[in-house]
Amino acid sequence: MARKQRPTSLPPPFLKRVWLPEQQDKSGPEWDVYPLSMPILHAGGFDLSFDKAVTIIVGENGSGKSTLLEAIATLAGFSERGGAQGMRAVEESFASGADAASLGQLLRAAWLPQVKQGWFFRAETFFSVARYLDDSGSPRADYLSASHGEGFLHFFEERFSGQGIFILDEPESALSPHKQFEFLRVLRQMQRAENCQVIMATHSPILMALPDADLWQIERYGIVPTTLEETPHFKIYSEFMRYPHETVEAMID
Repeated sequence: MARKQRPTSLPPPFLKRVWLPEQQDKSGPEWDVYPLSMPILHAGGFDLSFDKAVTIIVGENGSGKSTLLEAIATLAGFSERGGAQGMRAVEESFASGADAASLGQLLRAAWLPQVKQGWFFRAETFFSVARYLDDSGSPRADYLSASHGEGFLHFFEERFSGQGIFILDEPESALSPHKQFEFLRVLRQMQRAENCQVIMATHSPILMALPDADLWQIERYGIVPTTLEETPHFKIYSEFMRYPHETVEAMID
């Protein structure tokens, strides 16, 4: 039986850096196939440092942010399909994230210290993981008895406590704007506990506005720091709020 890791007194972030070694041979045919073909892996080398307890990654659909999170999750000891470290609750499928494992095997990580607790949340596999917890008799399960959004929020409140690293891919997918603010409260509590690291991908400007978090934008050839107001998400929502009818007509005409 594996020995349970003792809590560390060091503050987050625990995962300090993720990078692709520069000496990596990129001449093989596999580098022409996704996800190894992603431009962010080829332009100047991939190297991402984590300086705060919460890091938020944003990008357009197809930019590779979910694949990147899945790769980091496998590097941290999670299944690319979601769940706790070491958990295999979801069968491989088109939505399982299996393509990211090949990237995760090539990445390198620097930890201080390496933590063995946490969760990889994927919206696509949430119900399979929740059903697995129900079937296994988990005393903290029963997330499927509530509505979609209520189940998500109940899950976050129950599972995102204690020391660990939490990797979240679009947690807002089932949350109304009001519930997103409740989820922000959960994230704020995690920050104040000073024993959690969160790496999150989102399309929600509400979640991007979390105070004291690092915000990174995936662009075609790299990942750059940004601000809420500079993100395309914020700009289009701002335009819509000022001129809702005109913006819709312009976008769909």
